[in-house]
Order: sequence, then structure tokens, then C-alpha cells
Amino acid sequence: MKSELMGQEKETDLNELTLEEAFAKLDAVAEALESRDISLEDSFRMYQEGMNLLKLCNDKIDQVEKKILVMNGDGGLDEF
Repeated sequence: MKSELMGQEKETDLNELTLEEAFAKLDAVAEALESRDISLEDSFRMYQEGMNLLKLCNDKIDQVEKKILVMNGDGGLDEF
């Protein structure tokens, strides 16, 4: 039960990250995975964290794309 609560807590923390913060964490995860000193167990954990961060980044980019407006030929604005 405690692990479920911790998982929910982590997910909430991830959602509060800005896109720039998420990219920085993703970069740190990639760097850690490239290390020769990382254990197999830690590499699995870091991989999962990286995948969660990647999904978060994709979701945030999708949200921004939906908000972008493009000027149409009539001078009006259309959603991208």
C-alpha cells in the first residue's frame, strides 16, 4: 500500500515540472544510464523514470501544439 502512495506522489511531482525541468531530468537520466558504475537494478529504475519523463514531455508538447494559433488567409486565427 505504501508503494502505491509513493507512486502517486511521484506522478504528482512529475506533473508539476516545467518542460525545461523535465528535459533537464531526462538528460540526467540518460547520463546516469551511460555510466559504467550503475547497477542493473538502478539502470532499470532509471530507465522507467526516463520513460515517465519522456511521456510527460510528449504530453506537455501536445498541449502546447493544441494551443498554437495560425493566421489563415483571411487574416483570422485558426488553431494549429
